Amino acid sequence: MNARRVALVLSCEHGGNRVPREVVAAFADARALLDSHRGFDAGALAVARGLARRFDAPLFAATVSRLVVDLNRSETHPAVLSSITRDLAPAVRQRLLVRWHRPHRAAIVAGVDRLVRRGFAVLHVAVHSFTPVLDGVVRNADIGLLYDPARRWERHVCARWRSELGAAVPGLRVRFNYPYRGVTDGLTTALRRRFADRDYAGVELEMNQAWVADPGRFGRLRRAIGDSLAAVLAGS
Repeated sequence: MNARRVALVLSCEHGGNRVPREVVAAFADARALLDSHRGFDAGALAVARGLARRFDAPLFAATVSRLVVDLNRSETHPAVLSSITRDLAPAVRQRLLVRWHRPHRAAIVAGVDRLVRRGFAVLHVAVHSFTPVLDGVVRNADIGLLYDPARRWERHVCARWRSELGAAVPGLRVRFNYPYRGVTDGLTTALRRRFADRDYAGVELEMNQAWVADPGRFGRLRRAIGDSLAAVLAGS
């Protein structure tokens, strides 16, 4: 639990499947891929925007496709560029990083830093979603909360959030560090290196896209996420 004032910061790294004009020719035959889970995180931007409105919180959102450049990967990660863009001319690859990757990350770092300097402890929720089936394997969770177990405040936030989500939607399958590990390469991992545990908690919210595909269920899930996050903030 953090005894200081808590400020919420939201981000959405895979909010859309837009392709910049500069590289549109490279995606001429990739429409189906862009519309799939590999192109963007379905539902993530809608949830992030809804939370930003509800909590009057800053939102750093991107709509360029992750197949152009993956904003949740570090610049040196092998998968920061996809199989479509990694073979483009070196100058083009560099411009993708300069135009899209670096500004997104720099804006979030600056936003968190401003709040910390003003005396806040920052809870950063990065909103994502995941495909229900990957390589023939069914993902057995409705919500994943990704965090670093070594950071005390993040442990507290995620324990409370899972409890509140379960109360809001009985039977909801909420798992920690699933379907990905919270300490692997990613935006929140990078920010943890910059900010101390008492100043920053970074949690990736992962939603199963099976809920997103059903408007009624998705609406219920969105309300539960908002209500449970309100309880988390009140107890942080």
